[in-house]
Amino acid sequence: MSKKGCTYNGGSCKEVVEKCNGCNRMTEYGEGWFCTASPQPSMKWKLGNCNLATHVVAEAAAAQAKVNPLKASKRAASKKKK
Repeated sequence: MSKKGCTYNGGSCKEVVEKCNGCNRMTEYGEGWFCTASPQPSMKWKLGNCNLATHVVAEAAAAQAKVNPLKASKRAASKKKK
């Protein structure tokens, strides 16, 4: 959506959905609120979080490294000797 109107698919941009509230990409044009990045915001939220949403913080999955118990016991034993 731009000041000239919707330039996507013959001028048929959809209004933002409720989940978009708080996003910096929302802009008010005449009759309602529209997303400046996506012509159909509901499709962005269909499978989870929108990848363009500025108000959603992605949680980084902390990957725990596998520890070999044999090596860990050897390291612990060597630290005790020092």
